[in-house]
Amino acid sequence: METLKFKTTIKCGGCIASVTPVLNHLEGIEKWEVDTINPDKILTVTASTALKPDTVITALAAKGYRAEAI
Repeated sequence: METLKFKTTIKCGGCIASVTPVLNHLEGIEKWEVDTINPDKILTVTASTALKPDTVITALAAKGYRAEAI
């Protein structure tokens, strides 16, 4: 298992609903969650395989959200 963390622009429940289909369909992701209370809106992704941060960043960008690995 590998855990990746990202600072994002995912701010609310509506944003989470928007990215859910994208993140749920990325290969290797076991679970993910966004801490919208944290000022940096931290996305934590747990993957069963070697997941590259760029894969998550690109997937979120396609939905209009920015993310940077931390």
